[in-house]
Amino acid sequence: MKGSIAYKSIQKRGLHIGLLPEMAAAVNGSTPITLDHDLDVLPEAGRRLTVSRYAGHVDDLAGRLWAAGVRPDEHVVIHKTHNADIWMLAAAASRIGAVVVMLSPALDAGTVGALIQRVGRPNLLTDVHKLDKLAEVPLADLTARVITVNGDRPGAVSLAGLADAPRVKPVVRPIDAAAVITHTSGTTGIPKLVVHTPRTQGLRLLPQWRLLSLMRKKETVAIHVPFVHSRMVAAMSLALLKEFPVLLLKESDPAGVAEQFIEHRPVLVEALPNLLMDLEHLAEDPRMPFGSVKVFSSTFDAIHPKTMSRLLDASNRRGALFFQIYGQSEVGPAVGRAYFRGSAHKANGRCVGWAMPKGAARVRVVSRDGNPPSEQNPGFIEVAWDGLAKTYFAEQERYDSNRKGDWWRTGDVGYRTRFGCLHMLDREVDMISGVRSSLEVEDVVLGKLSELSELVVVQGPNSEPVPVICTVDDEPLDRDRWRAAVADFPQLADPVQIPQAELPRTATLKVQRLALARRFQEQLEERA
Repeated sequence: MKGSIAYKSIQKRGLHIGLLPEMAAAVNGSTPITLDHDLDVLPEAGRRLTVSRYAGHVDDLAGRLWAAGVRPDEHVVIHKTHNADIWMLAAAASRIGAVVVMLSPALDAGTVGALIQRVGRPNLLTDVHKLDKLAEVPLADLTARVITVNGDRPGAVSLAGLADAPRVKPVVRPIDAAAVITHTSGTTGIPKLVVHTPRTQGLRLLPQWRLLSLMRKKETVAIHVPFVHSRMVAAMSLALLKEFPVLLLKESDPAGVAEQFIEHRPVLVEALPNLLMDLEHLAEDPRMPFGSVKVFSSTFDAIHPKTMSRLLDASNRRGALFFQIYGQSEVGPAVGRAYFRGSAHKANGRCVGWAMPKGAARVRVVSRDGNPPSEQNPGFIEVAWDGLAKTYFAEQERYDSNRKGDWWRTGDVGYRTRFGCLHMLDREVDMISGVRSSLEVEDVVLGKLSELSELVVVQGPNSEPVPVICTVDDEPLDRDRWRAAVADFPQLADPVQIPQAELPRTATLKVQRLALARRFQEQLEERA
C-alpha cells in the first residue's frame, strides 16, 4: 500500500490511529523512528525503531490493555509522565476500540481529578510517578480501573506483568463516533474536553499533506509537540504515511536539541512557537543545527516575525520557509501562510494567512457591533468545515453556544484585508481598551529589543495595558532602550520584569494572560 493510497483510504474511511502504524508499515516498514529518550512502557525497545517494530509494539500493548480488562467503547484516560509512549499507548487503546482521553502531564492534580470525574469512571492509564502526584484524588471512586505502564501499586494493574498477553483483532470505531478526546489549553479555567472522530481527524490532514507533497526526498522530520495534543495525531500520521524518517523529541533544553539536530539533520521541524523562541539563539551556533531545515512549521499560535527570521537565516537550504497555520483544537487548521528568508523580518505578525486548498476550512469575520468588520473595527473570527470537533465531552450546551449552524466562533477577533489575508489581533477575552492589538505590540517591541526573551501585554488592575517582560538570562532591563522601543505605544504602563520561569503557562507553553492579570489584581488588593 503506497502512502497516497493509504491517504485516500483515510479520507474515505477516517483516520483510526490504532490502525495507522500498521498502515504505515505496509507502506514502508523500514522507515526509521528515532527518540531522544527511552520509552517508559518499553524501556528495552531502545531509541532507534522502525515503523514495523513500532507497529508491533502498538499491537503488543493493545493485547496487554485487553488483558487488563479494557473493552471497546470504554474510555481510557492517559495521564502520565511526558514521553513518546503516550502516543503509542493511545494508538494501542484505539486499536481495541476504546475512546482515548489525552490529559497533559502538566495539569495539576485537582484539574486531572475534575476531568476524570467529567468523563465518568474511565480506565486510567498512568505511571507510579503520576499516581504519587494524584494521591489526594479519590481514584477508587472516579475510575473503573487504574493501569500502570511500569511499576506496581496496590489496586492497579501493571502492563509490565502482561507482557505475554495474546494479540487481539483490531476494533474499528464508526467514522463519526468519538475516537480521541484532547483538551483545550485551559487559559480561562478548567480545560474543555474536545471530541475528535475518525472523520474529523482524517480531514485535518489535508492542508499539510499537500505541503509535504512538495518535498520529494525522504529526509528526517523532527516533531517536538506535546504528545497528548491533537496536533500530534496529524504530525505522526503525515510523517509516517509520507515515509519520512521521524525524530521524536521530548527534551526542551536547547543544548540537547542542538545535538539531536546536528546528528540527524532534519529537513522539517514542527514545534511550539514558544519552544522555537527558546531555541532561536541556536542560530548563532557555529555548528549550524538548523542548517539542514527546509521547512519550519508551527500550528499552535501566531509566532513573532523576529523568531521566524532568525530561524530562516540559520538554514542553509535554498528556498527555506516557515509555514504557519492558524487554528485551534476545536477547528484544526483554518488558514496558513509561508514566510521566506528575505521577507520574514518585515512580515506583519498579525497576518496569519489565507484560506487553505479546496476541501479545507472556510473562514469568515462577522461584526461585533453591527458595523462591517475592518482593521479599526475588528470582528469575530469564525470557521466552518467538516473537520470541526464534534462536541465538548459532557458539555454540549457549552459547545452549542459557540456554534451557529456550520460556523464555529473561535474566540479571536480580527479582520480580512482586501486580498483575503486573515489578521488575528487578539483573543476577545484579552482585549484591552485603547490597545488595537496586544499581540501586535509584542511583535513590534520584540523585534526591536533582542535582549527580551518574552513580552506579554495584559490588563492591569486599573484597566491599563501592562507590559510584562522577561530578558535573556534575566538581565536587568535597559530603561532607555525600552522607552525608545515603545515610543509608538504611549498608552503602555511601565514594564514589569519577572523571571521567565515565573510566567504561568498552559500545557502548550502559551502564557496564561488572565492568570497573569489576576496576579496584578491580587497584589493591588494585598496593598489596599
